[in-house]
Amino acid sequence: MPIRAFSGRGAPSNAVPQRFGLAAREADGDWLDEAAGIDGPAPKLRTTVTEEHPRAILSFNASPDIPFDRSINAYRGCEHGCVYCFARPTHAYHDLSPGLDFETKLFAKPDAASLLRKTLAKKGYAPAVIAMGTNTDPYQPIEARYRITRAILELCLEVRHPVAITTKSARVLRDLDLLAQMARMDLVAVSLSVTTLDPRLSGLLEPRASAPAKRIDALARLVDAGVPANCMIAPVIPAITDEFMEGIVERAGAVGVQSANWIMMRLPHEVSPLMREWLDTHFPDRAAKVMNTVRAMRGGKDNEPDFHARFRPQGAWADLFRQRFRLAIRRARIPQRQVTLDCSRFRAPSADGQLSLL
Repeated sequence: MPIRAFSGRGAPSNAVPQRFGLAAREADGDWLDEAAGIDGPAPKLRTTVTEEHPRAILSFNASPDIPFDRSINAYRGCEHGCVYCFARPTHAYHDLSPGLDFETKLFAKPDAASLLRKTLAKKGYAPAVIAMGTNTDPYQPIEARYRITRAILELCLEVRHPVAITTKSARVLRDLDLLAQMARMDLVAVSLSVTTLDPRLSGLLEPRASAPAKRIDALARLVDAGVPANCMIAPVIPAITDEFMEGIVERAGAVGVQSANWIMMRLPHEVSPLMREWLDTHFPDRAAKVMNTVRAMRGGKDNEPDFHARFRPQGAWADLFRQRFRLAIRRARIPQRQVTLDCSRFRAPSADGQLSLL
């Protein structure tokens, strides 16, 4: 029997990881009752938010294949519900499912800006670009209420600290006033991820992210405001979204982005079975083709976790995608200009909120 999709949600199920020995969950029969007309439909899935108060907000890494060494994730989980999200397995650390729990049971860190201020005020802190949106989206819907991302940007503008933002949301335009000021000082760059140009497909893949047309419009408005804008085609899903690669590049070039890039879909840990369920639910006729193509680029596996190799698919299919992307960039005349953000303007604050005069 095919898995029933939940309206407005990306994951088809809520299975818990087996890696951590968590208790298994079983459906209580409500959907059967609904089908039989016994007690009506099952309760609608609601989004809940738990506030966290960590001791620090800036995370450091030493990964050799990513271009930043520090990041901020103001939220855990993401209501966008992108079924392919590589961050889903992190929800298991809360004894929650990387499936529906990841997009319905969210965590917010309202003290993020004040915690960052304390870190930046520490003696010996050396500035480098802070990446935002590396795990979950800083502009997911609950940002409209919490405004944590905006508070962080206000602080970074105040102390002249560079930031790189990645998002799938046109909500980034709400902070265009801050971003434009930061851009004039070479303090910010924004990457907007566009997966498809088909709004119906986007609604299945990433149900609560901005529609594709809104993301393209957001890129245009960022460019018009002087904010360095990059279009990410991420992820590319063979036989599902790859047909839109050239069209996305063409539209991104038309609005004047400085650069574009693409990333092949990654399926770490529980993301692989979730993606397989999603394919069986929405594209059963293509499910085998999609996964066979993925495995052909990942050494016969669903996922390649090794540094460098995880971002560099191999084989004939990967070569074809690279060639298509290069030709599309050439036709769209995207300059592929690399942005260098300025760390020299940084002015350390004091822990009580006052800027240093030196």
